[in-house]
Amino acid sequence: MKNILKYFLIALVTVSLVNCTGDFEAINTNPHGITDESLTQMNNNVGNEYGPMFLNVFNVTPAWNYQLQQNLMGDVFSGYMTPPTPFAGNVNNMTYALVNGWNGFPWSDAYGNIMPQALNVKNAVELGGDPTGIKFVYLANIIKVTAMHRVSDIYGPIRYTKFNDFATTGEYDPQDVAYQAFFDDLGAAIDGLEPFVSDVQFAPFDMSAFAGDIAKWRKFANSLRLRLAIRVSKINPTLAKTQGELALANNAGLLVAENMVINTGFPHPISVISGSWGDIRMGAEMESILTGYNDGRIETYFNPSANPALAGNYKGIRMGIDISAKGQYLDHSSIGSVIDGQTITWMTSAEVLFLKAEAALRGWAGAGVAKTNYDAGVTASFAQHGVSGVATYLADNTSVPANFVDALNAVNNIPYASTVKIAYNAAGTNEEQLEQIITQKWIAMFPDGQEAWSEFRRTGYPRLFPVVVNNSGGTINTNTQIRRINFVENEINTNGANVTAAVGYLGGPDTGGTRLWWDKTGPNF
Repeated sequence: MKNILKYFLIALVTVSLVNCTGDFEAINTNPHGITDESLTQMNNNVGNEYGPMFLNVFNVTPAWNYQLQQNLMGDVFSGYMTPPTPFAGNVNNMTYALVNGWNGFPWSDAYGNIMPQALNVKNAVELGGDPTGIKFVYLANIIKVTAMHRVSDIYGPIRYTKFNDFATTGEYDPQDVAYQAFFDDLGAAIDGLEPFVSDVQFAPFDMSAFAGDIAKWRKFANSLRLRLAIRVSKINPTLAKTQGELALANNAGLLVAENMVINTGFPHPISVISGSWGDIRMGAEMESILTGYNDGRIETYFNPSANPALAGNYKGIRMGIDISAKGQYLDHSSIGSVIDGQTITWMTSAEVLFLKAEAALRGWAGAGVAKTNYDAGVTASFAQHGVSGVATYLADNTSVPANFVDALNAVNNIPYASTVKIAYNAAGTNEEQLEQIITQKWIAMFPDGQEAWSEFRRTGYPRLFPVVVNNSGGTINTNTQIRRINFVENEINTNGANVTAAVGYLGGPDTGGTRLWWDKTGPNF
């Protein structure tokens, strides 16, 4: 059926072009063989594909879709948030009893609203006959990589390089192959968009704050390349350094002064999940780190507890504890004004500066000085959230994360496993410096728990608390914590042979305890 629909759309575009180019004289005066009218129509056909892509990197509506795509997965596994709701009798993702009915949404959102749309853009541009239409393909591929690296970082192997051919569309790539393709697509887009920096044809379709500015899209793609280079630095240092130094040296630049923000037109789904539904609250690690550091961002990230007995303190919930009823922890800290408005942030300048800090720590050319980038990253995050006092904060060499004390049940109390401080210690070991960088990066990336979970798995930082209740049946180690999500049930049922091949790429069973390709054990240096 998908194949039939694809060729129907192609035929529709073709008919449109034929109808618009009936004037033989006009054809012969247009170097591309199509009239301005048909070119406009082609651009509109292409532009219509971007809306679903923009709205499904993070699915923004309905809120329950985001809840299953992101909130009850990356947001909780990262230590950012925890539900007070004991879904399915407390036998759910939070207690490592992975719910297959929930965990297919990152996959279905991507393969329903990202990959087909990027292919449609490619096909329409090829049929259109205008060589300048390639810019739309490059832009679609940037969004595609933004979405699909997240999907790969959830499951591991994905359908990517062979997706565009109907005969091979069901075949999976090992994660290392997918990552190389991500780098290839980003590199081609960064270079290929350079001649179009003054082009404005993307502006009507651009839902980002960039408003069609191609130069800014090149910066974003280059910053994304740096993110992915850092992601593979432990498993493939040579590839990481090559790609990282390409990003650091490229004339596109990096997002070190602005954020990549999408104007969705819908309330942030967390505002519904936390506010209207009361289904998510502050995570225990957020309480420990932000209160221990006296971090002013806490007032933007969270609301004080609504429980009078907690005297207006900020209180989090430890993930994977015994919760019998929603009312137990419902009055703990809800999510604050950080999710007000109708925008979703894909990448912040603070994250990019922390990427540069780690690149400097790893000795990559063009990265600058680790401490300088670290301080700039913290400063950018404070500015993003309108928080004052960053100079005093950066000079704090005594504050450490607080031990976690459960307000209702002492069984859940746990000391924080590190005395990592705020003021950057350039004399520390590489591991000590990296822990500082990642801890502050983790704070700054809130509320994007998926990216934070990936960085925890890669580095082990910040130190996240293990679950108290582990219902995985031994497939997920309590102390090692969850490493991935099982392959999607619908894929197993309809694409079984290819899923079996993909399991072989994992190097372990299809469980939440199997590490991804870039998730390598051992020290980070």
